[in-house]
Amino acid sequence: MENCKNFCVIMAGGIGSRFWPLSTAEKPKQFLDILGVGRSLLQLTFDRFSRIIPPANFLVVTSENHKNLVLSQLPQLKESQVLSEPLRRNTAPCVAYATYKILSTCPEANVIVAPSDHLILKEDYFLEEINNGLRYVSDSDVLLTLGLQPNRPETGYGYIQVAEKIAFKQKDNLFRVKTFTEKPDRKMAEVFIETGEFYWNSGIFIWSAKAIQNAFTKHLPEVTALFEYGKKHINTPDEVQYINKVYSECPNISIDYGVMEKASNVYVLCADFGWSDLGTWGSLYENHKKDEHSNAVSGNKIFLYDTRECIINMPDHKIAVIQGLEDYIVVESEKTLLICKKEDEQQIRQFVADVMLAEGK
Repeated sequence: MENCKNFCVIMAGGIGSRFWPLSTAEKPKQFLDILGVGRSLLQLTFDRFSRIIPPANFLVVTSENHKNLVLSQLPQLKESQVLSEPLRRNTAPCVAYATYKILSTCPEANVIVAPSDHLILKEDYFLEEINNGLRYVSDSDVLLTLGLQPNRPETGYGYIQVAEKIAFKQKDNLFRVKTFTEKPDRKMAEVFIETGEFYWNSGIFIWSAKAIQNAFTKHLPEVTALFEYGKKHINTPDEVQYINKVYSECPNISIDYGVMEKASNVYVLCADFGWSDLGTWGSLYENHKKDEHSNAVSGNKIFLYDTRECIINMPDHKIAVIQGLEDYIVVESEKTLLICKKEDEQQIRQFVADVMLAEGK
């Protein structure tokens, strides 16, 4: 399809604390080769979307501390295509900044907004649906998200409840959104699966730049006011100073909570293209190649005895001998070793906080 007005915004500002100790503040998980394929998650995301979006139409939004890291991993991008966030303010300000940047050069743009750390197994099918979504939003004032057919009562994902089906070019997988629900408990997730009305929320969005600008104006007017006030500084030497001021005054709010859950023109394109958000060691385990004892192993010198259903990630030069573990996470990175039950991985953020406190950081 026509690419000149299609843009891709990659959100790469997270710190990936649940992938500690491999993921650190200096080099978060999106910049790591988590899958062991020779490309970081950020690079894989760019590779995927660059099949349908020209490199000149990409923007990557990241922490100002990681701008050079983005440029080194994606040499196809110009410095002006990497937007630096001076503060962490969640995804709504991130989307607003990218939107105003795109509007300054292409008011008629259609935009894909995607996280930098997702796994997509069926890329051809995924891109086909992305192109269908771009066609749909190009002449409609709608906010479109991608929903995934759930195959288990997952408590770590958000859910989308669908309403009536929408006719669009013989497609039967486009629905109006009824409700969003953040990470339910196990019992509620089981109910969601039974009803057949709920899909996993991928966190991938498609819309026209004008549609999302209108949505910000209606649902987050304080964010719109901040960006409108100084938009004349975009693409000038004053842009950094202007953005620093905007972010210092912006609320810390997600695009889901600030806009998507409030808007009435939200639709979902439902599909199953082998998706995982790779948010935790557990999700990586589910998507990793396993040995005959269901261990997911990364490292060249690992010797396992009576060990099963573990995820083990060690530096290639380290020898590890592990005996008698079941359902554990074992990860070593530089000076840190983590040994944790898989079922308790939600405590990793607390482990990180305790370590930083002990080190006086």
